[in-house]
Amino acid sequence: MKILIVEDEKDLAKIIKKRLERENFTAEIVHDGEAAVDKTIINEYDLIILDIMIPKKDGLEVLSELREWKDKTPVLILTARDSLEDKVQGLNMGADDYLTKPFAFEELIARIKTIFRRGVKEHSNTLKNGDLLINTVDYTVKRGEKIIELTSKEYALLEYLMRNRGNVLSRSQIEEHVWGYMSGNNTNIVDVYIRFIRKKIDEGHENKFLETVRGRGYKMKVFKDE
Repeated sequence: MKILIVEDEKDLAKIIKKRLERENFTAEIVHDGEAAVDKTIINEYDLIILDIMIPKKDGLEVLSELREWKDKTPVLILTARDSLEDKVQGLNMGADDYLTKPFAFEELIARIKTIFRRGVKEHSNTLKNGDLLINTVDYTVKRGEKIIELTSKEYALLEYLMRNRGNVLSRSQIEEHVWGYMSGNNTNIVDVYIRFIRKKIDEGHENKFLETVRGRGYKMKVFKDE
């Protein structure tokens, strides 16, 4: 799951990002409303954590623009504005939840997971390709009856490939989605993690999920459900 954190308190934003990554989420940070809008135009997110009192465009302006564009990305408002009127306004404008500062990280994580569970009614919480199964709620991965243990980054990479199965993903696309940046310095981090995953899910099986597309990137092959 990929989350955009829109927070102008830089230290707080970094702490939130670290806590989310401990929970196997991928997170990116922006510090103002204009950057938030630009990010949502370029990238797709599973959730946006949005402060209201941010520079250039405040959080409610950002939320209003998203909903005007029919962008249904879940939004959790995280702000120091704690009046009933503020909460009602935020929720009426299309926010999915509203949490006030100061807050407990345990509650933030719980609310995020609740938002994702809510979406299960519209989107299955499992991704299946042949005998490979991913549960996006508890992050378990199985091939056949075998449970596959993955690190948080390995899981994020595998889920991204699974959601885009059949499509070629460039190294820069993968790096941007999983690590939240594009290094531009010919790093081989994507290749290294592809090897890690390939060893865990493909080794010893006749059907190989991960395909290297020379000069373009990587692709997850599509297999019939078993």
